[in-house]
Amino acid sequence: MTIVYAVALALLGAAFLMTAARLVRGPSTFDRIMALDVLAVLLVSGIAVHAAARGEPAHATILVVVALMGFVGSVSAARLAAARAERRP
Repeated sequence: MTIVYAVALALLGAAFLMTAARLVRGPSTFDRIMALDVLAVLLVSGIAVHAAARGEPAHATILVVVALMGFVGSVSAARLAAARAERRP
């Protein structure tokens, strides 16, 4: 089972790096907002895999907090970007 956890964390790490590249390179603001949302999901997934590997259910609180912060942050950023896009002629 340790190999499965290692492979899962490696794949999540690769996805994190590719998403970070999209965050830096993204052509539009909405691409960057979506990249931040995906990074939050990947972070939650990584914490969940780590918690499962260690057998520590205490990380559930951290998972909920990070997920809620990611959701609120992406919704706020999307609303701000939409408001800015409406103001442009």
